[in-house]
Amino acid sequence: MNKELEVKFGSVIYGKINALRLSESERQTAIKAMHDADSIVDAIMWVTRKVEQLGAMLFLKPGIKH
Repeated sequence: MNKELEVKFGSVIYGKINALRLSESERQTAIKAMHDADSIVDAIMWVTRKVEQLGAMLFLKPGIKH
């Protein structure tokens, strides 16, 4: 297994995958699915942060100077 992915997802999840009776191809499919899900979550979080930044820029009220 890829150590980088193992560190990213944590040893608990990998421990559970390793405890299951899976063939090596099924195990790799499960790991790939976890990686894909993580990529989707990262993309959603990126879009959410950008929308928040855009909203903050759009709704800034200029200060009133006397």
